[in-house]
Amino acid sequence: MRITLTWLRLDGRQRWRSLAVLALLVALATTTVLTAVAGARRGSTAFDRLWARTRPATAAVLPNQPGFDWAKVRALPEVAALTEFPVTYAGLLTCCTSAGTGFATMDDQMGRTVERPVMLAGRMYNPHRADEIIVTAKFAAFYGKGVGSTMDLQLPTVAQANNGYDGTTGRPRGPVIRVRVVGIGRTPWALDADSPSQSGGVEESPALYTRYRANIIGTNGQAYINALVRLKGGATALPGFRADLAQVSGRSDIDVWNNLANIGDPSRRVTDYEAACLLAFALAALVAAFFLVGQSVIRLTSAAVADLQVMQAVGMTRRQAVCAAAAGPFLAAVAGATLGVGGAIVASQWMPIGMASIMEPNPGVDADWLVLGTGWVLAPLLVLAGAATAAAVALTASRRHAPQRRSVAAAAAGRAGLRVPVVIGARFALEPGRGRSAVPVRPALVGAVAGVLGVLAAFTFAAGVSDAAANPARFGQTWQLETFLGYNGQDFGPAQKILRAVAADRDVTGVDDARIGGAQAGQVSVESFTYDAVGGKRTPPVLTAGRMPSGPGEIALAPITAQQLNAATGSVIRLRGGAKQQKLTVTGIAFVPAGPHNDYSDGAWLTPAGYDRLFKGAHYAFKFHAATVALRPGADVAAVARRLDAATASQGGQAIAFTPPPPIEELQQIKDLELLPLALSIFLVLLAIGAVGHALSIAVSHRRHDLAVLRALGMTRRQTRLIVTAQASVLAVVGLAFGVPLGFALGRSVWRAVAGFTPLAYHPPLAFWALLLIAPVTLLAANALAAWPQRHAARLRTGQVLRTE
Repeated sequence: MRITLTWLRLDGRQRWRSLAVLALLVALATTTVLTAVAGARRGSTAFDRLWARTRPATAAVLPNQPGFDWAKVRALPEVAALTEFPVTYAGLLTCCTSAGTGFATMDDQMGRTVERPVMLAGRMYNPHRADEIIVTAKFAAFYGKGVGSTMDLQLPTVAQANNGYDGTTGRPRGPVIRVRVVGIGRTPWALDADSPSQSGGVEESPALYTRYRANIIGTNGQAYINALVRLKGGATALPGFRADLAQVSGRSDIDVWNNLANIGDPSRRVTDYEAACLLAFALAALVAAFFLVGQSVIRLTSAAVADLQVMQAVGMTRRQAVCAAAAGPFLAAVAGATLGVGGAIVASQWMPIGMASIMEPNPGVDADWLVLGTGWVLAPLLVLAGAATAAAVALTASRRHAPQRRSVAAAAAGRAGLRVPVVIGARFALEPGRGRSAVPVRPALVGAVAGVLGVLAAFTFAAGVSDAAANPARFGQTWQLETFLGYNGQDFGPAQKILRAVAADRDVTGVDDARIGGAQAGQVSVESFTYDAVGGKRTPPVLTAGRMPSGPGEIALAPITAQQLNAATGSVIRLRGGAKQQKLTVTGIAFVPAGPHNDYSDGAWLTPAGYDRLFKGAHYAFKFHAATVALRPGADVAAVARRLDAATASQGGQAIAFTPPPPIEELQQIKDLELLPLALSIFLVLLAIGAVGHALSIAVSHRRHDLAVLRALGMTRRQTRLIVTAQASVLAVVGLAFGVPLGFALGRSVWRAVAGFTPLAYHPPLAFWALLLIAPVTLLAANALAAWPQRHAARLRTGQVLRTE
């Protein structure tokens, strides 16, 4: 130990700069890897931690029936807490017109016994103060309205409320209330307001509803009152609750959303993917660190061994030499790992990323000591192991007599009669050598392959994102206009005459008459649509498997619904929509239109006859009545919408507006995730640059004797440069030969996985320009890295090298 400390004191004075650089490299690597791993763990558990802290609603119960008796539901044995909410317009924030105001809070159960928010700042509103609100985190960031901010909330007039005002027919004209933000909160039910395509939302105090009840639900008794319910047994109590609900309400067609499945499952799919990307990023950073830090460790250790070999001649043992050579890198790694842990704690304030960030109940700095402590211990130990191994190998290099392995490819190049510099360069690139002339050939080859693979995989994934952004049909959206024709069994006008007039338009190629009803299959709500073409013009469906139903006993399920029911093409499922349960055969998996109670990936298609049979005896003939309209390519959507509005107005009844479908929420989520594969590819490129650049420079240094002999035999400086050029080019060609097909396959595999969890219809992406440019760019990059080693090789002093060797 004493001799090691003595050596460390002497060596540290000479190489302190190199040791400081090593410490910084370890710190950077440790910060990057630990931040990514801790962020992945934090993001993957964000929703579950939020769910555990907020007394979340087990179910949303949506009868959409005026005068529904909630007292009977509240008295059911499964119900732990219930809060009602009116399905009406809750007002407009005049400063923030695109913000979501949600549904008005009717009682103090909301925020107390149901959906109690995690307060990120400030406090909960006073339920007796009509002028207090809480906002979501995105609202505060998007509008700059934090705790203490005030704004005006304008409500509808009583007349507007009685006419079912929903904000689409102009501004509300009722009372204006000056409200103040008292807190920033987060609950599972409000997550949608902070999704990528939204600008945040607010929640008002129940005192607002108490004071302005007539402005919110009107006075004609026609407003719908729905409810959020927290069950004593959680989601496992849903079957019993559904049965009791049907008994006390006399209805078996009431939508009962399983919030843990409807909110939690999509959230977990996204956060799990984000976590997987972060872990892949951490792995790539770790591999890059092995190469970059490892090279620094090897250089330091090799330099120390050269001096320690002299001391061995005067009595230093082999073990003491190894310990002395590894001591400096080990202490530098300890310092670097300590800095890295501190850096990871600081960087944790930007974690988790993506969708997980809007679910995190404790945003800000977070210290995951399981990850940080493991990293703090492992980083110095890995450096110590690498330094000790490198020292041991260097000390025994002179005693090695194993035959040098030859490359078959380099030998073939020689037999083919290629120029000597090309053959020598191929040997430098493919033959590791032995002893003091050894070159890290395998790391360079792996690095070259990884760099090409990462770039091509990232661009292939990006091509998939671009394709999805340009083709709404990947999400099942094959129509350009849609409208609602009625709800709760009542149409706004003569629906069939309206739809025939729509189908007669010259630019319309498809019209689907979609009656929508809510069926139940155990704990799963299945929003069911009729697939009913008008005038022989069909809106083309998008299927991922099978076919559309053709008879009353057949059904096509949306992907998420199929997963929830564990159903596939050919399965038989049981649904209840009316008085009796029906058996239906699954003929296909297909996307459906997004509706008020479903997304495009959950629901089902039925034939008109199948719909009538399933919902026979239901309270309403349909819950909603909608239509989707497909247009010919190149049609002016706005002009067609105006024509259809005018055509339907002439048919009588309430005015019906045709509008484009809303933006696809999942597309923005995918765009956000696109940055992760890109960041991963950047790390792989850095790995390639470090590994290939190190191999090129080391080859010139370690094989200077070979180069000096060749120069003595008549090789010119230009030919010496050509050796390094050939070495770099061979590394690039090997990287391309393996990296292109692997990167192409990996990019498509990742995109297929994303298509599965999103979900969307998979279309093989093709990164045309990346495929076209990857070869010349890789060759140019490799030869750019060779520029300095070329210069060094050409300037070797032949006589001096041969005398030294």
